Amino acid sequence: MTTSLPTASPLTAYQHALAVDGFVADSAQWRAVQQLQQCHEQLLSSDRAQPVSGVYLWGPVGRGKTWLMDQFYRCLLAHSSVPVKRLHFHHFMRWVHQRLFALSGTAAPLQALARELRAETRVLCFDELFVSDIGDAMILGGLLQALFDQGLVVVATSNQAPQQLYAEGFNRERLLPAIAAIERHMQIVSVDGEQDHRLHPGLMRQRYWLSGEGSGMAEAFAAFATAESVALPGERDERNSDLVLAHPPAFELGHLPIPVVRRNAKAIWFRFHDLCEQPLAALDFITLCDQFAAIFVSDVPNLSAQQRPGRIARGTEDAAERVAAGDRQLPALSIHDDSVRRFIALVDECYDRQIPLYVEAAVPMEVLYTEGYLSFPFRRTLSRLKEMQLQRFGAARRR
Repeated sequence: MTTSLPTASPLTAYQHALAVDGFVADSAQWRAVQQLQQCHEQLLSSDRAQPVSGVYLWGPVGRGKTWLMDQFYRCLLAHSSVPVKRLHFHHFMRWVHQRLFALSGTAAPLQALARELRAETRVLCFDELFVSDIGDAMILGGLLQALFDQGLVVVATSNQAPQQLYAEGFNRERLLPAIAAIERHMQIVSVDGEQDHRLHPGLMRQRYWLSGEGSGMAEAFAAFATAESVALPGERDERNSDLVLAHPPAFELGHLPIPVVRRNAKAIWFRFHDLCEQPLAALDFITLCDQFAAIFVSDVPNLSAQQRPGRIARGTEDAAERVAAGDRQLPALSIHDDSVRRFIALVDECYDRQIPLYVEAAVPMEVLYTEGYLSFPFRRTLSRLKEMQLQRFGAARRR
């Protein structure tokens, strides 16, 4: 959802959206607005000794959590007296890992990192707080408490309640201190309205085709030629849309040469197995979106598959602590789940950056992934793919 809003407060921004921009009233959003308004007023209060609780917005996809947080962020941004940062959670964790590496050998590095952040800002806004990695879980256990100890106020969105974070993750106990810190220092608000607001009517712009459709690939080639032509950051408006038709050079990502179908100055085209079946991480998709204004992925198979039981071998290491002798149950994954995890990360990054993602797949998006370990986070992916079929998607970036 995008709109022109006043910057007075989260409450007036929401009222303006209802009265002027045709937003639909939503009681769950109203509860969230009230908590954001309270946090906003406390931050602007002259009583600087007053403790300020952050806000944790969680609920199903498409309920307006990111939009609500962004209005809170924009309203604070208008007040220079309250410094604020807004980050996608993947970006924040990339920065954390980089800084912790630089702080190697420093006593209490998490506390040093928290002091560094507090020197730069008072408020941190996180979009899509989601933990799927044991390394992140171990860091967050101490980091969030260190941030709160420094007086930082955190406002975050998530598809999961705090107690559901990393629910079946290995060594989940490492994350429990972070969950406890969230519950002590943030107001937990369920944004669980009945409507998926991303799907409000709008002009369509097809960016998802079925393999074998008569005009599908012709339309994809035409879309690639225009490539949502947008100047990239720091780039002059000198556009070269010439296609590299024959054997374009591989694109290096995560120190791996990834084969490319086509490439021009603004867009790049990969086959699914070349991009998502490689040992890439969310950080690599951040790099990809830094360089291109549109991304194409073709040859996406049906990603649904039966889950298979998994075990860890006796007496092996899990990179955190030695596993006691005996088998340990691991999550039951399907044969596609590793590549699905990367596809989810790619869609998340494109969505957050408002970069159109064009997909050519073997099955309709509604049945692209219906069976597998990642069925819950894929609900968000499906909602985002659907919104990408609207013309308004990416409009703010193009402007």
